[in-house]
Amino acid sequence: MTSQEQLGRLVGTTAYDRDGDRIGKVGAIYYDDVTDQPSWITVNTGFFGTHESFVPVQGADVQDDRVVVSYDKAKVKDAPSIAEDGHLTPDEEQKLYTYYGVDYSNGGGDRIASGRNRDADRDGVYDDVEGRTVGHDTSGPTTDEAMTRSEERLKVGSESREVGRARLRKHVVTENQQVTVPVSREEVTLEREPITESNRGEAYDGPAISEEEHEVTLHAERPVVETEAVAVERVRLGKETVTEQETVGGQVRKEEIELDEGTDRVVGDDTRANRR
Repeated sequence: MTSQEQLGRLVGTTAYDRDGDRIGKVGAIYYDDVTDQPSWITVNTGFFGTHESFVPVQGADVQDDRVVVSYDKAKVKDAPSIAEDGHLTPDEEQKLYTYYGVDYSNGGGDRIASGRNRDADRDGVYDDVEGRTVGHDTSGPTTDEAMTRSEERLKVGSESREVGRARLRKHVVTENQQVTVPVSREEVTLEREPITESNRGEAYDGPAISEEEHEVTLHAERPVVETEAVAVERVRLGKETVTEQETVGGQVRKEEIELDEGTDRVVGDDTRANRR
């Protein structure tokens, strides 16, 4: 729903129809004299903006620096031709309501809509304060009783961007390992046994005196080294988010309003200040 405050800022902005086609500049806003609610806006149409068409405020949508009305461009341009003189008579308003198919009973039979925020004679004073003592707006037509002070503020956010890449790579490293293993070997020993009844026969078997030679084979173990590949672990890449605080800054502008009492212009108690 469009507020009265939003509509009050529309003079000079652009009006579009519901299909997005540009209609023209908003020239004035007409308020109901009884309810003080906005009823109509005028839009400059025709060549060089020489014609002003009345459009109902009902259904209008204010979007930033534009207003979208609920009627198409052709409907607005073909609206009944009514002089834009600051007021609508009941007959003129009924004629417009009928054309746009709006229930006129909601408009209140004898009510008259009057235009505001309009400087028809371009004398620096809006028509709705004509004849009253008002301050002179050096930056444009007089608007209302106050000026708006604005200031910039920092809007801080964050964005994600690529800062680097990580790769997982493996390569072969050769190293020495020392392992102790037990090994055994055979050594020759002399075993002597006396002649007894049990071995006497073997002892006297053969010549009494002779030369003889016996041989024994000796064995020894030696270390044998082999290698085998064994899987010991699995490694993968992962990511984790680390949050830290960073301080950022920037320049912002702001408006300041000060009182200048050295002006030569004399104003009454109903002085209206400039509006940007």
